[in-house]
Amino acid sequence: MTKNNDTIEIIHPAETADSKKQILLFLLVAYGVTYAMGLLTWYAGVISADASPFPNAQMFYPAAGVMLAYLVTRRNDNFLPKWFFLCFLLVTAVMLLCAVFSVFLPGQQLTMNGLTMSIWSVTSQYIIIGGSILCWITLLLSGKKRRAVYGLGWKQWKASLLCILVFLVLYFGRAAIFYIAEGQTDIILNILQNPSTWLYLFTIPLNLLLSFAPFFGEEYGWRYYLQPILQKRFGLRKGVVILGAAWGFWHIFLDFFYYTTPDRGLIMTLSQIITCVTLGIFFAWAYMKTNNIWVPVILHFLNNNLALVVANEYSADILQNQAVTWSMLPSSLIVNGILFGLFLLAKEFRKS
Repeated sequence: MTKNNDTIEIIHPAETADSKKQILLFLLVAYGVTYAMGLLTWYAGVISADASPFPNAQMFYPAAGVMLAYLVTRRNDNFLPKWFFLCFLLVTAVMLLCAVFSVFLPGQQLTMNGLTMSIWSVTSQYIIIGGSILCWITLLLSGKKRRAVYGLGWKQWKASLLCILVFLVLYFGRAAIFYIAEGQTDIILNILQNPSTWLYLFTIPLNLLLSFAPFFGEEYGWRYYLQPILQKRFGLRKGVVILGAAWGFWHIFLDFFYYTTPDRGLIMTLSQIITCVTLGIFFAWAYMKTNNIWVPVILHFLNNNLALVVANEYSADILQNQAVTWSMLPSSLIVNGILFGLFLLAKEFRKS
């Protein structure tokens, strides 16, 4: 980043002299910490401990890697939003400790809304809410220029809202396609007639504000930081596909020991890669179209949280121990490939 009078030129970290050190620090946190904690995820399954804090904590690591890299290599930059970065890193550390404690200090079980959860599962939710509020405060106090220089500002309202609307149409359209193909159109009617559906949708914006941190944690790492680096190295299209595969493999310990059982882990991993590559293409398109990191953050939040709506099951453990089969993979590849993967042909990917 250079400053000439009142003009600010933003240079992506991949173009700076210290980019190799930044990338190394990013990978050590985003993947090194993730895989080290993945071993604890496995151990949690061995001793039947509650592993629910692990996926939430893991979502923080990519952005934490970017921020740590910036704080180390660009600490003298006056435009560095240090307090926001330090706040996010602190919340990340607390989330990590919460996951560790859930294994070695399991504690008592709590019942909330008819669900039995460990005290650490509940605690992690409060950490996310409290951490998100603190991060909002420090981000706003960082100032408009600091947010702009480090890709944290909101841009292009119309294009951003268009991307979100297109995603919602495709997301609910995909659910309808699967239900119709399985002859379960009655479930669609049940979803529309369920008062919980509309109450939940009404609270979505507030939930986003109070729990944005983990979704920002992934997207600031994947879309803002790593995507431009891979695209510069491999090309606009191939770089995004490689990023999607890397994103999918990043989930591997959760795929084997949380989202499903180890005997179905390979199926879940392949399913995850299909989802991450195709969905990653759409997220990349939205980011390239708007240059607004908050768009993929919102899309990621909607993708995860609207799963409760399309499943018509408002349970905190809906993502855990899923019953995946080999027969699901072809339909997932075809439908996701058509709805989201074809955005690889968009004009944004034809630019030099």
